[in-house]
Amino acid sequence: MTISQQISEQNDTTALDSTITSSVGIIGLGAMGGSVAHRLVTAGFQTFVRDLDPAAVARLTDEGASTMTDESVASLEVVFTSLPDDRTLRAAVLESGLLSQLRGKILIDLSTTLPSTIEEIAEEAVAHDVRVIDSPVSGGPPEARDGRLVLMVGASDADLDVAKPFLDAIGIVQHVGGVGKGKAIKIVNNTMAMGNVAVAVEAFALGRKLGLDAQRLYDVINQSGGRSFHFSKRIPYVLDRDLSPRFALYLAEKDLRLALTVAHDSAFAMPAAGAIHQIFEAARAKGLGQLDSVALIKLYEDMAGIDAAGSD
Repeated sequence: MTISQQISEQNDTTALDSTITSSVGIIGLGAMGGSVAHRLVTAGFQTFVRDLDPAAVARLTDEGASTMTDESVASLEVVFTSLPDDRTLRAAVLESGLLSQLRGKILIDLSTTLPSTIEEIAEEAVAHDVRVIDSPVSGGPPEARDGRLVLMVGASDADLDVAKPFLDAIGIVQHVGGVGKGKAIKIVNNTMAMGNVAVAVEAFALGRKLGLDAQRLYDVINQSGGRSFHFSKRIPYVLDRDLSPRFALYLAEKDLRLALTVAHDSAFAMPAAGAIHQIFEAARAKGLGQLDSVALIKLYEDMAGIDAAGSD
């Protein structure tokens, strides 16, 4: 039985058969990368991890992963990268010599970056016989840990066929075109998502300014036409006064900036996205970048003199 067949027969939240001994690596163990690494370990892959933060590496080695070294890279079938921005991705892949170490192997990038960055990496990879899979993800750490991410995959059909067993282990593949198209659709998705967050937070704050009880406001809107995915998902964090980063605000600001960059390069105007970006930029400048994206609420609490989670 092939790895792909074994994976397809398993429930998303159950470990795969222990006979799967494929070796994979993952570079970048932040909230998303660390959760993907956890999933790979529990899915039965021999998993090697690398991150600049020793504590992040230690958390995964405690779960059964091994530390990735230059020597171990040669034994891997696949390396995943999950990194915060273009500069870090370029350093990890192009400036480190990783491609030469991966000759004949697969590189799957989960990061959200400019399409041009992953296209450049794919061009460089040709000389090293490395297959590049452009696969940014939708979903948070819980979905990553359970193998329920949506994978926005840009790759050739042939390369996707080879990589699919590894992608299937972490989520649901949505093939959207060639390399670069995954990044493009992820930028579109995150522009819409963060616009959703900004409007939901601002409107919720207005309700509190008008004296509505926070819980009652949430309950009624969540059953009405104004509800949205991010209203339903993130406003409860406000009610619980828990702004720990499921998707950090600084990443939201960065993704909106990516959208404005590709729009500018395409001579496409995005006035609404520009305004939304400035809201996130203001929150980042206020020092809220490491909190969840819904920490935008703190801007409105300060401006309006409200307690967003209160009852008065």
